[in-house]
Amino acid sequence: MKLHKYPEYKDSGVEWLGEIPSHWEIVKLKRLFREKKKITNVDLPCGSISFGKVVFKNDEKIPEATKKSYQVVSKGNYLLNPLNLNYDLISLRIALSEIDVVVSSGYIVLCTTEQLDKEYFKWLLHRYDVAYMKTLGSGVRQTINYSDIGDSELIFPPLSEQTRIAQFLDQKTVLIDKAIAIKTKQIGLLKERRQIVIHQAVTRGVPEVRASLQVKPSLKLKDSGVEWIGMIPEHWEIEPIKYSLNGIVDCEHSTAPFVDEEEFLVVRTSNVKNGKLTLEDAKYTSKKGYLKWTRRGIPEIGDILLTREAPAGEACLVPSGVKLCLGQRMVWLKINRLKLNPQFAIYLIYSKLVRTYIDYLSSGSTVLHFNMSDIGNMPIMQLPLEEQEAIVEYLQRIDLKTTNAISLKEQEIEKLKEYKATLINSVVTGKVRV
Repeated sequence: MKLHKYPEYKDSGVEWLGEIPSHWEIVKLKRLFREKKKITNVDLPCGSISFGKVVFKNDEKIPEATKKSYQVVSKGNYLLNPLNLNYDLISLRIALSEIDVVVSSGYIVLCTTEQLDKEYFKWLLHRYDVAYMKTLGSGVRQTINYSDIGDSELIFPPLSEQTRIAQFLDQKTVLIDKAIAIKTKQIGLLKERRQIVIHQAVTRGVPEVRASLQVKPSLKLKDSGVEWIGMIPEHWEIEPIKYSLNGIVDCEHSTAPFVDEEEFLVVRTSNVKNGKLTLEDAKYTSKKGYLKWTRRGIPEIGDILLTREAPAGEACLVPSGVKLCLGQRMVWLKINRLKLNPQFAIYLIYSKLVRTYIDYLSSGSTVLHFNMSDIGNMPIMQLPLEEQEAIVEYLQRIDLKTTNAISLKEQEIEKLKEYKATLINSVVTGKVRV
């Protein structure tokens, strides 16, 4: 369907709406919607709003006395989350319910009072939510009520146009969402393929690596003795990581005092993810704190930082140019560089060899906590250092190709999301005609 402009426009007088088709009305929200009188029904399942959708909630986690206080949301009602607007500027807070549920009385439930196309107003209120509603409210928790939104001004196109716009947006957004889902799945497959390549490389070796080292590509295999690994190259061994370390240093079992100056990093479990050190939400300490929290030693570049819990088993290398100390639930592995390549060790920690060991330790436990002996006994492959280094170079090339491919897919997804948002805004507010 080709998009055109309307013949004439007028100033809506509403900043977030801008110019609108001259024959469209401006009306107050309270003319179109009233707040639904509270009705209870414990026989209905519990629900909530999640990113612009009314969804079912786990009834088992809701005490019966609490559920008795919940209000009914019927199919065709609009559900609005008015709480803590300043804490969440990302998720969508208004939804047209497609199910019958009961929700917390903190929500606002809206019923229509005029003949209108509910699907059109699903899209318009989506835009109202993003562009305007989140500017309302007051107080520390920035919470609103029906009277705060009742005088908000909305557009009201002729009913036939509402229906045409709703049908157009439903069709187009389904196609865009499908394209996003395909690209998201492709990213998942790229990540899965990378993990398969890493696992094969660190448990079976790489023929081209063996050839470059003048090792026979058809190297004989032997039983590893580890059920979930199976056969390994004949000259490799599986042994506890402690035999390739110069020591394991536990954290101080308290938190270093945080300061505003960004000089001495306190590495917490949240800073270690997927083999990388991330500085999102980074915390820093003073020189005095740094000296106290490095009494047991200063982590060296290329050593390994490992999380003991929350979650256990995340790891990264100590980077250059960063002065750091261990936060709670962190461990420092002092690598013996004559036996173990640090990056090879990271690949091993994220391979099936170590992940299955971690899963075994956590079986029957809701939260895994590594004991120091558990860490020392993590199984790793022991092979010639030269071969480790060659495998690392091979995997880093694979990593770079995969990372670039994933980055392209993520950029494509962002462009699709931007296009979707622009399309919804342009069509629902009459900037273009469908």
